[in-house]
Amino acid sequence: MTKSLKLGIIGCGGIANGKHLPSLSKLKKVELVAFCDIEVSKAEQAAKQYGTVDAKVYEDYRNLLSDDSIDVIHVLTPNISHAEISIAAMEAGKHVLCEKPMAKTSAEAKEMLEAAERTGKKLTIGYDNRFRPDSQHLHKITSRGDLGEIYFAKAHAIRRRAVPTWGVFLDEEKQGGGPLIDIGTHALDLTLWMMNNYKPKSVMGSVYHKLGKNENAANAWGPWDPEKFTVEDSAFGFITMENGATISLEASWALNTLDVDEAKCTLSGTEGGADMKDGLRINGEDMGNLYTTKVELGAGGVAYYEGASESNADLEARLWIDSIINDTEPTVKPEQAYVVTQILEAIYESAKTGKAVYFD
Repeated sequence: MTKSLKLGIIGCGGIANGKHLPSLSKLKKVELVAFCDIEVSKAEQAAKQYGTVDAKVYEDYRNLLSDDSIDVIHVLTPNISHAEISIAAMEAGKHVLCEKPMAKTSAEAKEMLEAAERTGKKLTIGYDNRFRPDSQHLHKITSRGDLGEIYFAKAHAIRRRAVPTWGVFLDEEKQGGGPLIDIGTHALDLTLWMMNNYKPKSVMGSVYHKLGKNENAANAWGPWDPEKFTVEDSAFGFITMENGATISLEASWALNTLDVDEAKCTLSGTEGGADMKDGLRINGEDMGNLYTTKVELGAGGVAYYEGASESNADLEARLWIDSIINDTEPTVKPEQAYVVTQILEAIYESAKTGKAVYFD
């Protein structure tokens, strides 16, 4: 494929302007030709800043999808509409990048998978933390087998007080949950990817609504409205895989703790371990002695020059577009993202029933 890909954006809010549009605009083989948002002014502003001269603006995504010249769609809307729009886009002949999580429910995520298989269109999910330098390097290490069999892992997504107060983040109906589905999903995706293990057996979960009703709370983005805080403020899961491996998942927007980490994982294998707690650290045993190695991931090495680097958002965008042009698999496969959604849903279900959720 030599022609430029024509790309449409559905949802022109924070994630579009903060992540996708700046990165896509750097790619020579992409033309940003269509922008859609239920608040038309947001689509107009995005089109003005990033679009082609003749870029079109829409209020209804269906009208955008009717344009047969568009090759790719980025779905950057609240979780409740991820499946609906992604499926419609694929059925309209478009390749789709949908922001994380894949969908509000596992049933919807499965429908997205089926649509991709039915239409032959590429589908990927916006797990951009896979594209960080530490994540990329650690994945190479685990893929090479340096840690041996990874049988225990922790997925970290802990904020002390950083509740997003804008948009619909606090709305359970539109999002499906709070920190677990918002940032816990990144940590779990990273962990499963490093382990290359996508076969869960059972899940136990605990979900807490302890701090969300506090008024005038300390918070990175100012106090939240307790009346609008309908999602959990923290959630925890214990996942057992078919091969016996176990994963501990922790997620919070508000928790009384100083042990803060987000979108990181800790891995323990038969040949060594790794964590992202203080940079990327590898640990193990050699000739009767224990060792810890901190990986230097900087691009520098020359005085007064730090080297060139590519942000995770830029790398995500470039590799996604390359997968379409070269007809290769995207880095984030929809089958993998589906398992993440299944596990998150199981944690919520287990918390409600007080019982383990078992997978067939």
